[in-house]
Amino acid sequence: MVKRYCGIGSRKTAPNLLLIMEQIGEDLAKLGYILHSGGAEGADQAFEVGCDKVNGPKQVFLPWKGFNSHTSPLYDIPEEAFYIAEEQHPAWNLCSQGAKKLHARNIQQILGLDLQTPVDFVICNTEGGELVGGTATAVSLANSLGIPVLNLGERNAMLTYQDRLKELTLAKEEV
Repeated sequence: MVKRYCGIGSRKTAPNLLLIMEQIGEDLAKLGYILHSGGAEGADQAFEVGCDKVNGPKQVFLPWKGFNSHTSPLYDIPEEAFYIAEEQHPAWNLCSQGAKKLHARNIQQILGLDLQTPVDFVICNTEGGELVGGTATAVSLANSLGIPVLNLGERNAMLTYQDRLKELTLAKEEV
């Protein structure tokens, strides 16, 4: 069974939390999870660095070719992703074309390349647990689909993550 998670968050994530995200990326890659992320600075890159440490599987969805000098080939965004993003975003008409591409790529982070392969859960970080920016679009979609979200910006989130990691590790050992 293929397992996927979305690792995303603020570009302004604190350095100590970035190190934790790297470790999470590594932990989940070791458990066989495919990382879905977006190549942005900060949280996205931290999850990817951790995943890469153990050559874990990943899909990095970009809003355009070469975003942040990333070499991922996943930058062709289907039109349907823009429609879904518009439904999730509270002020779509105020977004620039670039911002719309960023938000549409966030849809792929949750639903996958074909928009039919959703992640099993989302791990993200937003300051104080508030939903802002592109992360809000992804989390809003995940919430609407009943996909579990762990926001590391929320109080006690790390305790929740540690408990969940134990569950995932035990489940892998039983297989």
